[in-house]
Amino acid sequence: MSGHSHWAGIKHHKGLNDAKRAAVFTKYGRNIIIAAEAGGGNPDTNYSLKIAIDAARTVNMPKENIDRAIKRGTGELKGGSRIEELLYEAYGPGQVALLIETATDNKNRTVSEIKNILTKGHGKFVPTGSVSFMFRHVGLITFSLETHLKETLEMETLESGADDFFVSDEAFVVVTAIDRLQAVEEYFRSKNILCESATLGYLPTQMTTPEEKDIASLEKLLETLDDHQDVQRVWDNRNSL
Repeated sequence: MSGHSHWAGIKHHKGLNDAKRAAVFTKYGRNIIIAAEAGGGNPDTNYSLKIAIDAARTVNMPKENIDRAIKRGTGELKGGSRIEELLYEAYGPGQVALLIETATDNKNRTVSEIKNILTKGHGKFVPTGSVSFMFRHVGLITFSLETHLKETLEMETLESGADDFFVSDEAFVVVTAIDRLQAVEEYFRSKNILCESATLGYLPTQMTTPEEKDIASLEKLLETLDDHQDVQRVWDNRNSL
């Protein structure tokens, strides 16, 4: 998996300086707004909202920001354009397939800016369905190997009803079916094994190994996309072995 996957992205955002913190809060706030709009403002009965709030807390988003985003999603707080989730598909340098998750209040602006970033970064915007068939939509639950034993996590994964697991960036990642994410996360919690994050994401089913000459350009493109305010996550199928 890429270093720009969800769990690595959290580590990246933790190290941001104050100049970029507001933009990061905007990203996480939009996820909260979308979740609250879809399922209500109570995280105890809205699992998507719980996931969004937990993710926001990993970047130390203030409680008042979280509460404001929830109220905007439920309609208690008026004002602002509607936030939409959009998934874009692209190729990066070395023909690496990209899925770009966005949350935006202006889809025309977002698609224009994403296309511009891709063009400048030697990438290519492609129609829906061009690369998504190379990925599987799954639930992803991550655990820190600094606080949990790998052997314990492996054993509990087998009992949890999850599909698979792998280790990436010092994190133990449990893979679940989309409709099993909540049940598997709650299973681990019942064993007092708390995760760092639980989210829906994309895992590649077909991998691409870019040539050495393309790697630096690919990394730069991924960083530029990740820094865009409307981009939530970027998933790629680069073989990093």
